[in-house]
Amino acid sequence: MEILSNLMDGFGIIGGIIPILIITLGVMMGIIAGAMPGLSPSMGVALLVPFTYTMSPTLALILLVSIYIAANYGGSITAVTINAPGTPASVVTSFDGYPLTQKGEPGIGLGVSLVSSAVGGILGTLILIFFSAPLAKLALKFHPAEYFALAMFGLTTVASLGGKNWIKAFIAAIFGLLLNTIGIDPISGVSRFTFGISFLYDGFALIPALIGLFALSEIFKQLEEGDHDKKSNLDLQVKWPTIKEYFKLKFTILRSSILGTIIGIFPGAGATIASFISYDVTKRLSKNPEEFGKGKVEGVAAAEGANSSSVGGALVPLLTLGIPGSATTAVLIGALMIHDLTPGPRLFVSNPELVYGLFASLLVANVALLLLGLVGSKLWVKVTSIPKKVLFPLIFAVSIIGSFAVRNSFFDIISCLGFGVFGWILRRNNYPVAPIILGIVLGNIAETNFRRAVMMGGYNIFFTRPASLILLGLGLLSLIFAFIKSNKTKKLTKTK
Repeated sequence: MEILSNLMDGFGIIGGIIPILIITLGVMMGIIAGAMPGLSPSMGVALLVPFTYTMSPTLALILLVSIYIAANYGGSITAVTINAPGTPASVVTSFDGYPLTQKGEPGIGLGVSLVSSAVGGILGTLILIFFSAPLAKLALKFHPAEYFALAMFGLTTVASLGGKNWIKAFIAAIFGLLLNTIGIDPISGVSRFTFGISFLYDGFALIPALIGLFALSEIFKQLEEGDHDKKSNLDLQVKWPTIKEYFKLKFTILRSSILGTIIGIFPGAGATIASFISYDVTKRLSKNPEEFGKGKVEGVAAAEGANSSSVGGALVPLLTLGIPGSATTAVLIGALMIHDLTPGPRLFVSNPELVYGLFASLLVANVALLLLGLVGSKLWVKVTSIPKKVLFPLIFAVSIIGSFAVRNSFFDIISCLGFGVFGWILRRNNYPVAPIILGIVLGNIAETNFRRAVMMGGYNIFFTRPASLILLGLGLLSLIFAFIKSNKTKKLTKTK
């Protein structure tokens, strides 16, 4: 009851016109930041931190968190409409979102992604409010062995991403892992595979790789196919999901939101891993898994529900322990310190009005996201009616600008173009590009925590810790399941 009483006080704090306007402004900025390839949620929040210096700590945090929430949804807009994910986590949304657009149903993809994001965000916030303390204790108990096992389990999702070509998917994932070996060794500090090129000391940045593999490779693929004078989608009668269709997704969104929140609380895991694992689980539980990747709305709901709910999860260690759960929450810690606030358990005692005002603003921001998204969706869907000869140059220009904006480096532009050509070659040979992104995201987590765990307890530690053993076992079962399913599919194909 004390939590509910404090939460009502939090709603009282944000009940004025100025807090509501700040939430609305933050949501609008977040959507734009998420939709722009190259501007991740962490960059969107970081860019706005200087503008909060003169604000009160509560209003500053409300603005930044509103941007964080909306940016996670914003990435799905370009993922669905033009197959150019605005954020790494929205890569998974494009698996089924973009095929829906290709089938003339962009409204279905945008509608499901919006509602799943808002509902997932609300559920993640409720879990944060009522279960933050025990969840934080669980996150603290995670050993490097468990982080490595979690990364390995995440990598096994490529078996489901690849479908019939799961072997090709694994090859692509291994390539993504190998890309992580380029640059400075995270443990010893030795340079690896840099060949004396200074630009490679930091390795390849994720965002240019993401933009090249998805946005540019798609442009190159369609340029090769011709018909550039056609519009991206000739169906002007845009269909939107009905209430009944949304209701059918209730269990998918609920399951994905719980998964996303739990994965989000572990520092370093984040929205991208949550989306991949949630999508994989949803596909495996589906009665028609072969339909995923071809415009299945459950795939969009699973990705966006996990993506948005991970925000609540990432805020658990930030507020209760002072530990950043993601890159964006690391920026939020800096913003709190600017306002002479130290995140951690004392924050609930010394500044309860800030904490519960933040909780209330999270709920309101998700409602604002839903309302603004419904209004904006009519505009987003018009992207699909732009002629390709206009759309392609725009995407190309935004891709180049987005790649440069990450580190203000021309090398990132070159690597973006290189990944674009490489992605186009992969698509021509039926290799999926998403596993490369998964390999890049998980590679550093897997390598660093594997070496830390071995230094702390030897190679046996992965099998002597129960949580690590369970996660490794789940990963192995995932591989076995994919192998058995592949053999059955081959036998059925031969029979026919």
